[in-house]
Amino acid sequence: MKLIIQIPCYNEAQTLPVTLAHLPRKIEGVDAIEILVVDDGSEDETVQVARKLGVHHIVRLNRNKGLATGFTAGLDACLRLGADLIVNTDADNQYAGEDIAKLVQPILAHEADLVIGDRNTGAIEHFSWTKKRLQWLGSWFIRQLSGSTIPDATSGFRALSRDAALRMNVLSKFTYTLETIIQAGKKNIAMTHVPVEINPKLRESRLFSSNWSYIKKSLATIVRIYTMYEPLKMFSYIGGTIFGLGLLLGLRFMYYYLTVGGAGHIQSLILAAVLLIVGFQIFVMGLLADIIGSNRQLIENILYRVRKMELQKETTETRPS
Repeated sequence: MKLIIQIPCYNEAQTLPVTLAHLPRKIEGVDAIEILVVDDGSEDETVQVARKLGVHHIVRLNRNKGLATGFTAGLDACLRLGADLIVNTDADNQYAGEDIAKLVQPILAHEADLVIGDRNTGAIEHFSWTKKRLQWLGSWFIRQLSGSTIPDATSGFRALSRDAALRMNVLSKFTYTLETIIQAGKKNIAMTHVPVEINPKLRESRLFSSNWSYIKKSLATIVRIYTMYEPLKMFSYIGGTIFGLGLLLGLRFMYYYLTVGGAGHIQSLILAAVLLIVGFQIFVMGLLADIIGSNRQLIENILYRVRKMELQKETTETRPS
């Protein structure tokens, strides 16, 4: 059983040594532990520091492409390096490295394929009241969309089995945290969470400039991913709302038509007709999107099988005879 701990980095030369110092070297049930650093176009000495500290593997991106791209590049590299377990942690030492043993236990026990570290965000002292409320609301929203019980959806401290990593297809350019949970829920990947500790803050977050920026980007990611996996439901909500408004206006016109002859209310009739037509068209678009979504699921299943066969072939070719 091989575990690879991946650490996405962007200008983390100062914090990386602290993070690496707290990573476990042995875990019961794991035969080998390796560390992989994903350098997301750092402009400082992150790569040199990683090499000096004996990191086993380094993946370098030629420019800063964002957290989601770095996470995906790390997963792909870990799979090609033969990882049976993958743990993702931050380079700013936010998460306690000692909790990695706790994080992988549900996977080792075959109870889950994706495990999220729960930071208990409501008790984090350096989080503002607004940020705590936003974290709670966002996690609640993700639970409803994914059908999961994950209390801390934005936690980047997570463990994946090899099979779960093979099934992940992160499309967002902003962050992987929300998308992977929704994907796991829609793909019936077993998920769970474990409580984890966090360390004192070493630096400010670089993921977003303000709470409003984070909300906008997160909502865009959620809507996009949920629409991808539940297009008929999403289009039905929108189309049904517009169709319902048109129906109400139509009933309003009928009331005045039957009581006072409808004079002066012809605008309601025209608007009702427009809304009814638009609502019906959106519903039809939802049906088409649902058919396209079914094809996407087939393509994802094919991609999963192809990736699995490629990795098995690479393992066979590199195995000494």
